[in-house]
Formats: sequence, structure tokens, C-alpha cells
Amino acid sequence: VQLQASGGGLVQTGGSLKLSCADSGRTFSSYKMSWFRQAPGKEREFVAAISVNGGTTDYTDSVKGRFTISRDNAKNTAYLQMNNLKPEDTAVYYCAATLAIWGTRRLRSVYNYWGQGTQVTVSS
Repeated sequence: VQLQASGGGLVQTGGSLKLSCADSGRTFSSYKMSWFRQAPGKEREFVAAISVNGGTTDYTDSVKGRFTISRDNAKNTAYLQMNNLKPEDTAVYYCAATLAIWGTRRLRSVYNYWGQGTQVTVSS
């Protein structure tokens, strides 16, 4: 698994961005995928997760109703659609992959592979 995140940028409050996480490997469909984010001076935090077939998702409370995680296993790519962005969403966003059980999806320590991060900046 080799993850490449993209799609970040500068957007005004209320705007939208769609992040992509492409895997150049051949086993993408076996991994649960998640997005984490890290703001300056803060720890990396869980944002969203999706099961291997895309049928189950999970979101941290602060993004529920605004962000949508999805995946296309045929394209080896996971996505994070972010709508109604707020200044507090400003962070570096990382995608991550794990084989761990679904119950541990919010723990950074269970993720085997990480993308390089993409910067999202929301101006007020």
C-alpha cells in the first residue's frame, strides 16, 4: 500500500473541497480507510472512516453532516468530500489504511500506512 493524498487548498468559510487518497498497490480493497487531521500545535485526530466495501462509515461529531467519506475500490481511491467548511477545519489532512478490526478505527496506532498529508486552509 502506498497512499498519495491530494485535493487540499485554500477556501473561504462555507466553501467545499474534495480530498482524494490514491493507492498504487494491489490490495486497497482489503483495507479500511480513514482520514485524520492535524492542526498546528495539536495532536492528529480522527475525522472519518469507511469499511472495506464502503457500506459502513463513521465520523467525528464536529464534521457530521458536513463531510462525507467514500471509496472506489475499482480506482483504488478513497475520498473525503468536505462541505460548509469552517476555520476550525484548517489542518493537514492525512489518509490512512488499516487491516485492524472496525472497532479500533479511531485509534491512530492501528493504521499501518499513511499518506503524506494535504493542507486545508479555511479563511474567515
